[in-house]
Amino acid sequence: MATIDVFQYDVPAESDFGYAQAIRSGELIHVSGQLAFDEAGEFLHAGDFAAQLARTYVNMDRVLDHYGATRNQVVSQTVYVVDLGRNAAAAAEGNLGYFGDHRPASTVVGVTELTLPGQVVEISFVVDTRLPA
Repeated sequence: MATIDVFQYDVPAESDFGYAQAIRSGELIHVSGQLAFDEAGEFLHAGDFAAQLARTYVNMDRVLDHYGATRNQVVSQTVYVVDLGRNAAAAAEGNLGYFGDHRPASTVVGVTELTLPGQVVEISFVVDTRLPA
């Protein structure tokens, strides 16, 4: 039987919206869209794509660290980008910098808006802990 482990930051949005940041079921970890917020749940860098992307990667690492996983175990990601035409190159550069030689399956979706005013990027992903770290 699979074990389930839920991870939360304990920020208001989790209870207000009714979700977990991540849930582990067996060897897979499904991670909700990560975005640029700090440890207190405050949204950072409204309208600044590069700064939001950098902070989003920090939060992705927080989830991975909680589960003792690494970037090399990320098997897929979905990247949501506001104004994709303007931000595509920065998204690609950030992705290459974050993952290095690792290549998870990836879908990039251009959207007109995200949840918070000034939010321009969000990344959800799946981790398989059976893969080498």
